[in-house]
Amino acid sequence: AQRHAEQQKHSSGSNEALFCLHDASMAVVAAMRAVPVLLLLCVSSANAGTVQSAARVTPLQKVLQLLNDMQVKGKQTKHEEEVEFAEFAQWCDSTRKATTKSIDEAKSQIEQLSADIAKAEADAEQLSTEISELDADVAQAEGELSEATAVREKEHADYSATHTDLSESIDAIERAISVLKSREGDTPQSLLQVSEMTSLPKEAKATIESFLAMSSDDGLSAPSANAYEFQSGGVVGILEKLRHKFQDQKVALQKAEMNAKANYEMLAQNLKDNIQEDKKRSTDKTATKAQRLEDAAVAKADLATTEAGKAEDEKKLADTLTACNAKSMEFEKNQVVRSEEIKAIEQAMQILQSDEVSGSADAHLPALLQASAAGGRGTALVQLLGGESPQEAQRRERLSTFLSGRAQALGSRYLALVATHAGADPFGKVKAMIKDLIVKLMEQANSEADHKAYCDTELATNKLTRENKQSEVEELSANVDKHVAESAQLTEELAMLADAFAELRKEQLEATSMRQKESATNAATVADAKAAQVAVERATKVLKDFYAKAAGGSALLQGQSGISQEMSDASKEPYTGMQSESGGIVGFLEVVLSDFARLETETSTAEDQAAAAYEKFMDESNEDIAVKETESGHKTAKKRDVDAETESLKKELELTQEELDAANVYYDKLKPDCVDNGLSYADRVHMREEEIQSLKEALNILDQQDLV
Repeated sequence: AQRHAEQQKHSSGSNEALFCLHDASMAVVAAMRAVPVLLLLCVSSANAGTVQSAARVTPLQKVLQLLNDMQVKGKQTKHEEEVEFAEFAQWCDSTRKATTKSIDEAKSQIEQLSADIAKAEADAEQLSTEISELDADVAQAEGELSEATAVREKEHADYSATHTDLSESIDAIERAISVLKSREGDTPQSLLQVSEMTSLPKEAKATIESFLAMSSDDGLSAPSANAYEFQSGGVVGILEKLRHKFQDQKVALQKAEMNAKANYEMLAQNLKDNIQEDKKRSTDKTATKAQRLEDAAVAKADLATTEAGKAEDEKKLADTLTACNAKSMEFEKNQVVRSEEIKAIEQAMQILQSDEVSGSADAHLPALLQASAAGGRGTALVQLLGGESPQEAQRRERLSTFLSGRAQALGSRYLALVATHAGADPFGKVKAMIKDLIVKLMEQANSEADHKAYCDTELATNKLTRENKQSEVEELSANVDKHVAESAQLTEELAMLADAFAELRKEQLEATSMRQKESATNAATVADAKAAQVAVERATKVLKDFYAKAAGGSALLQGQSGISQEMSDASKEPYTGMQSESGGIVGFLEVVLSDFARLETETSTAEDQAAAAYEKFMDESNEDIAVKETESGHKTAKKRDVDAETESLKKELELTQEELDAANVYYDKLKPDCVDNGLSYADRVHMREEEIQSLKEALNILDQQDLV
């Protein structure tokens, strides 16, 4: 019963039990000193307790201590392996995530680059076709321009020849008329030049030749003055008609030349504009084609680099997964072995601490020590009576001094407590206290090792979580800022496009208004020019008809009676109007008519050019508007996608920030229990080991005393 009570007392391991043991021992010593009768009984009881205490230091207890040390070491090694594997597993997980993300990004980039390459090559091929078409259009337009220029040069040459012929004819007729009217001697010569004109009508040519024959007949006497004047007046009338006719032909020729020239210039200008525009477009498309081919080449290089990087990441991922799986299997096997080892040690310790083993050891193993203890029964009696031998006092002083020094050096309250009891209590109780303290310190070591394993695992996991979440928060924040800036840029660009739309619409309205006003002005000018031409032609016709009729009356009479009869019968020249003045008036009217015709032609040409320029401006502006509308649509869609992505990133950032805050809160909870503020875990372990070693040395001192 006493042994069972002492075993329960040792298994408790609490400070309260130690203090109660100390109080009880002091009370027993006082009682023994006070009552002599009870002293003998207490001597017998103390002697039995001393023998039992000495019996506890057996090989079985040494085995139990070794097994306990193995258990502590096994738990510590198992914990260290768990912490190491937790860090390794975190590394495997982060590496797998980062590599998988890199591979996914590479796949997306490869798809995008492949699409970019196909698009760039398709654009280059399409641009090649368009460039060929533009070159063909340029060649065709240049051919048409060359043909039109050749035709125009031929027309101008024909015009120049005809214009020269008409001008010379009009000049000859005017000189002949002037000679006839002035009756100069070179009349036959002037009329001869007129009669030789190829464009002279047969009737007029016959009349002139008749007149020349009459004037050059040497056998006849000279006609009378009146007859000559009458005959010359008829010739003058004919010449006036011829002059008017030739002048009309000249005006019509000039008008036709002006129209042909204007038409050629407008056609040539259009062809030149088309050639210039097509060449410019061809040059731009050639540059764009070169740029697209360069884009394709750059994309191909990037594609090759991305594919190589993807292959390397895939190999890295495969190697990482293989290594991590192998390490995980090895860790699981080691953990199973270590757990079974710890369980086996615990079972062995339970078996060795059972009554079957412990009781037998207490009964049979410490026989030698019991005999020694029996021989020293007198010493124990002397100790209980308060009269120690000099050797015991020396050993007690040595033990107390040793424990006090170690307690002061280590700052250990346990060693100080044992030192106090070593100076007053019996050695048996001191040994029991030392053993209880050793067990308690070992239990504290095991408990603190488990707590350290838990803290290390949680702190390592929490640190990785906080670092990963902090990195994710920073990356997400950067992406949010990037998307917000991109959205703002797109908003600014859309505003600029809207302003460009408004400006183009405004320019179109202004151009349309100016074109309408200009068209109305040109139409009115052309109408006025046409009306003026009709009026001038009417006035010219009236004058020409009158003077032709006035001059043709005498000519008709001459045709009916013959030239010789007319010359002999006419006594006075009839009045035919102001034939000489009429020529100048008609000439002026013809100039005015030519001016109005030129005004009509130039205004029509200007109207056509202005209309063409207006159409070209409208086409270009409409094309620009269409391009900007397409660009605006793309930017609007892109802005919508960017805004949606921004909202998604903000939500993800909010969730990640919450996870980071939760990790920080959990870290704050771990710090009071897991973060060293004073002594580190290694220092505490070292100090505890020093305490245990000091207690073991003290126990050895007591064991030597028992042996003695």
